Amino acid sequence: MIAVGGENLIDLFARCKAGSDDLELVAVPGGGPFNVATAIGRLGHEVSYLTPISSDIFGDILRARLLQSNVSIASARVQNPSSLAVVSIDSKGTPSYRFYRDGTAERQVRPSSLASAIPRDTKIFHVGGLALIDGEDAEVWKQRFELCNAKNILTSLDPNIRPALVSNREQYVRRLRKLIKIADILKLSDEDLKWLYPNQPLEKALANCRANCNAAMLILTLGADGARGFVAAGDVSIPAAKTHQIIDTVGAGDTFMASILGWVIETGCSNPDSLRKIDINSLKLSLTLAAKAAAMNCEQSGCNPPWRHQLDH
Repeated sequence: MIAVGGENLIDLFARCKAGSDDLELVAVPGGGPFNVATAIGRLGHEVSYLTPISSDIFGDILRARLLQSNVSIASARVQNPSSLAVVSIDSKGTPSYRFYRDGTAERQVRPSSLASAIPRDTKIFHVGGLALIDGEDAEVWKQRFELCNAKNILTSLDPNIRPALVSNREQYVRRLRKLIKIADILKLSDEDLKWLYPNQPLEKALANCRANCNAAMLILTLGADGARGFVAAGDVSIPAAKTHQIIDTVGAGDTFMASILGWVIETGCSNPDSLRKIDINSLKLSLTLAAKAAAMNCEQSGCNPPWRHQLDH
């Protein structure tokens, strides 16, 4: 079982109607960890989503997407409204976001409710995204991450940093550094790395990050330039997977992360000791599969991860 924590929200895509200046908003379920859970479920792995979901109409959309993707919903729904993100897509298919999440459902995380939500057979605990930025909920997720680490449950972290939402950089970085130190699986984008280690060349920032973490598997995604992976046996680089066309890149990193977690479960490396023993060929295979899944997601509008039969085709 993979337990996933972090934000769920509705992506509102603003588009002009064809032949008109009128604006239409298309509501799509999203949020980084929510997308990770969805992608894991579609790949055929047992996954439980831990974050509360609103009882409003947007929450209905979020719940339906999870259930349709074979994801177990662990927390009770709450009356607080759903978080929203207004999404704009540039000419290269790259999204930008404006978030609205003060007092929303996905932030109603408490230590007691989270403890009861996590399945007993959890092998991997994954968290990341907006949920770690600030507030009491960020501290709850951090504490649970530390508890899972202490219990020898494999811990997975994908910060997916959104600088525009960070009001207290020092506090946020301090929280992330503590989690990075104990994460067994760490995924960062090149943009995440540059933000965490500003005014440094990429290679120096990467070296500093590796010195500050003990991850059995560290992954750096590079967008169109592919990805790099680091394990005890060494490191490997892979190119980005080929695509027929790129509609947008929404959820590509989340799909990549989900594929990595699924691969860890499939290969029986779901404890810290076995994960540290994986070889270079296995690392390359896991990254290649993840890149393929991410590329297939980019051929769809919004986050729409591939199902297992599509990925195997």
